[in-house]
Amino acid sequence: MAAPHRLFLFDDPVARGWHPFALTRPAGELLFGTETLRARSERVFAARCEGHFAGDALRGFEEPGAPPCLTGDEPGDNGHRLLLSSRFVPDEAPAEWPGGSVVVSAGGTPVGIRVPHGTALPGGIEAGRYPEAWPRVAVEGRVLASPWELMATNRERLRADGARFPGTALPAGVHRVGDGAISVAPGAVVEAGVVLDTTGGPVMVGTGAHVRAPGRICGPAWVGPGSTILGGELAGVSIGPECRVRGEVVSSLVLGHANKAHDGFLGHSIVGRWVNLGAMTSNSNLKNTYGPVRVQVDGRTVETGLMKAGCMLGDHVRTGIGTLLDTGTVVGAGSNLFGGRLPPKSVPPFAWGSGAGSGEYDIERFLDTAAVVMRRRGVTLAPGMRELYRRAFHDTAGLRAHPGG
Repeated sequence: MAAPHRLFLFDDPVARGWHPFALTRPAGELLFGTETLRARSERVFAARCEGHFAGDALRGFEEPGAPPCLTGDEPGDNGHRLLLSSRFVPDEAPAEWPGGSVVVSAGGTPVGIRVPHGTALPGGIEAGRYPEAWPRVAVEGRVLASPWELMATNRERLRADGARFPGTALPAGVHRVGDGAISVAPGAVVEAGVVLDTTGGPVMVGTGAHVRAPGRICGPAWVGPGSTILGGELAGVSIGPECRVRGEVVSSLVLGHANKAHDGFLGHSIVGRWVNLGAMTSNSNLKNTYGPVRVQVDGRTVETGLMKAGCMLGDHVRTGIGTLLDTGTVVGAGSNLFGGRLPPKSVPPFAWGSGAGSGEYDIERFLDTAAVVMRRRGVTLAPGMRELYRRAFHDTAGLRAHPGG
């Protein structure tokens, strides 16, 4: 039997450029399919992740159920250590591990290392440099290139994840379309009158979730633990834990603790944690020309290669009533959009208001509001996270001084 190991994830330079999320969370804490990238590695490699190596900027990161971000010389040289790229999506681990140090690869691409007890970690792993002389061990899986790929391939991931969930009986009064799998976890409620359409893939409802009538969920779809679906139509979605969702939501991921409790369209998007979308907030996910969508990130134009690409909203973003978001809009963490104007396609973190002349969200006011929002859900804004947000605010001051630049 293979020796047990300690698991760690690291954000390489590519993952550290996954804006707007990289400012406030390691990439391993992004949702993909029915679980975070970190939880997937934990399950496949049968070890609890002890920490993320994601750079000093994320020092103090703390989230219920998630490991901390590590700094310095951690984790030492005791025990077998498995360090994996946070962008790696594993499907299957090797049956046995060699006794010595190895480079882990998927499809010929290095994705991590495994180092035995008593051996120091080599330098440069977080920068993507792997020891050439070490033997390779192949594992099954893929490497994600961008957060847009995370969104674009999520339906495929959901279909694959469905095989892990036990099929359950159709709840009383619920209407079923198609012959795909339905899995409703213990403690979940799907009210009579709801339509579960499994034509395109499985519909999975997590523990303690509540799907209210009337509404329609089209698979593949995942409704995470404790989330409430308040009505509307959802298709091809991953809804993380403790969310409130209503309206038309298509091909999108909502990381967790988000509030979209009103009507409005959300399509081909990723919504960070603790986001609140005001009534009738809607985004565009398709250009009038049907051409490929380009986005602005840190003053650079990035080609998504996608015809449908909506918005990416960082953690703790809030929008006012009737906010409209253009195709390919990226909104930085902590921004508060209001005023009835179309925001620019690149909104800097901690922006205050919409439009080209938006101001700056006072950081202490932001922290006070975030603490209130989290406390209403029984979660405390930890001191380390307060310092992380203050650091992020100061590090991004130049972006607000020169919006879009």
